[in-house]
Amino acid sequence: MEWIKTIYGKFRHLILYGIIGSFTSTLDFLVFTALTRLVGINYLVANCISVLVGITTSFCLNRTYNFKVSDKTAQRFGIFLTVGLTGLLMSNVILWVGIEKLHGDETITKLASIVLVVFFQFLFNKFVTFRKSS
Repeated sequence: MEWIKTIYGKFRHLILYGIIGSFTSTLDFLVFTALTRLVGINYLVANCISVLVGITTSFCLNRTYNFKVSDKTAQRFGIFLTVGLTGLLMSNVILWVGIEKLHGDETITKLASIVLVVFFQFLFNKFVTFRKSS
């Protein structure tokens, strides 16, 4: 049992980021699906809305429960939002290429974009956004 504590201690941030990311990615996906399939909004507009919902939720949860920082909230959110919007740009490019050029399914392409973008965002947020102040 001690090895579980050791692994958790070493990878705590990654594990919690994964849990929070899974939740917010699911929220992103559900909002995207509802907007495109139920409301009929264009997939790129729906993606912008759903990603912003995910970014805001993810920041609040990571700030409070994962990285546990309470200082410089506006500055940290600005960085987190920039990282998230970069991810949104990456996601939109992946969606456009996957749907328009490769004629892929919207749902499958959206899932693929989430996986690729999350990896980039974790690294940047861990080492920049939520770095402890010195």
